[in-house]
Amino acid sequence: MQINISEFISTLNKSDTYETLLQAERFTFDGTSCPVRSSGPVKITVMNAGERKVQLEVCGDATVDIPCSRCLTDVPTAFHIEAVHVLDFSKEADLDESDRSIYMPDEQIVDTEQLLYYELYTRFPVKTLCRQDCKGICPKCGKNLNDGECGCDRTVPDPRMAAVRDIFKNFKEV
Repeated sequence: MQINISEFISTLNKSDTYETLLQAERFTFDGTSCPVRSSGPVKITVMNAGERKVQLEVCGDATVDIPCSRCLTDVPTAFHIEAVHVLDFSKEADLDESDRSIYMPDEQIVDTEQLLYYELYTRFPVKTLCRQDCKGICPKCGKNLNDGECGCDRTVPDPRMAAVRDIFKNFKEV
């Protein structure tokens, strides 16, 4: 959905509320594509904040399946979006538009899908675990160790002992 905010810039006390859903089926973060499990209705209130300023209030919920950082099992992660953005269109306003250009492809249009994507992106966790004691996957066979042991030898030899280990190998050959 795109909202034309030109009327809100010039009309005092103008306010309107829009309702939309997150249309994206997948959310991509840092090269990881995560399916959007559910998205509740998102309310976006647009209002004139005086002096050529427009205020956007965003409130809604979404659930995204994020893979566990250790075992790659999908973890349903709920996001509650509640944010306020004030867009200043006065001539004295700082011309750095890097923030609002994310969700405003045109000077007078707000792309709600991009706005919601931006809000999810800023709330995305750095590391997600399916549980605190997640054991991860076996580095040799790839089995999820939360489901049980795989039987692989996962001992990592100490690289500092490599020279000594080679000496013992030479004695075994004789």
